[in-house]
Amino acid sequence: MTPDVVDFTAADAPERFTESLRTTGFAVVTNHPLSWELVQSLYAEWEEFFTSGAAEAYTVGPDNQEGYFPPKIAETAKGRTVRDLKEFFHVYPWSDKYPSEVSDDAMRYRDIATDVASTLLGWVDANIPSEVAEKLSRPVADMLTGNSRTLLRILRYPPLESDAPEGAVRAAAHEDINLLTVLPASNETGLELLGADGEWYEVPCDPGSIAVNCGEMLDRATEGYLPATTHRVVNPTGEAAHRARMSMPLFLAAADDVIITDGRTAEELLAERIAELRSQDSSD
Repeated sequence: MTPDVVDFTAADAPERFTESLRTTGFAVVTNHPLSWELVQSLYAEWEEFFTSGAAEAYTVGPDNQEGYFPPKIAETAKGRTVRDLKEFFHVYPWSDKYPSEVSDDAMRYRDIATDVASTLLGWVDANIPSEVAEKLSRPVADMLTGNSRTLLRILRYPPLESDAPEGAVRAAAHEDINLLTVLPASNETGLELLGADGEWYEVPCDPGSIAVNCGEMLDRATEGYLPATTHRVVNPTGEAAHRARMSMPLFLAAADDVIITDGRTAEELLAERIAELRSQDSSD
């Protein structure tokens, strides 16, 4: 159940991309407009920002999702009791907490990645069956129009510590809530998806490529035709355990008023998930 590797410039890219999403929930895209040099420079810049301690000044408050999440308040995946081994920074389109210690290159990356995602969703619209398209409240590419919740998350998975809680992993098995996720290749391996056969498979993502996966909003809107596949980031072994892993997913959300399923809007579904996570965290 390995995702297809699709050349963005190939004539058959739209069909192959959509088919890979249908069969695995993921696709890997190469030769796209996102610069690998830009991604690498962002990884280096933001790792220094995290390790310098400067991120602490931007720590989130109890009632917001904007800014820095240190390891002690990092996510606990749905159904889990142990927090993931990571720290991250959230940047929204309306964000006023963007750190002065880093360049605005992350914003440039976000804009390019959003344009790429719009193209990819256009491919989906052109290649899903008519009976699936007819169930949508609007074309999936149009679901992005007017949204204010697309989230750039800049992640650092620290080197593994010997005193980590038992059972803790870099990112426990989960599905994304949003419409579509665009994820540039990390500086380290570890991303895996859960196959229909119950086995875990490494997501191929060579330097310069991007992994793209469906979120729950797209899954529900298409009634499972484009599935939100469970995925995780496993703990490394050997020398890799002593190295940090950087990642930079862009979670593209549908506009708040988009009807996703059963008359429920994107805003309602997102609020429900956030409430679940907060409730789970408060009970830890």
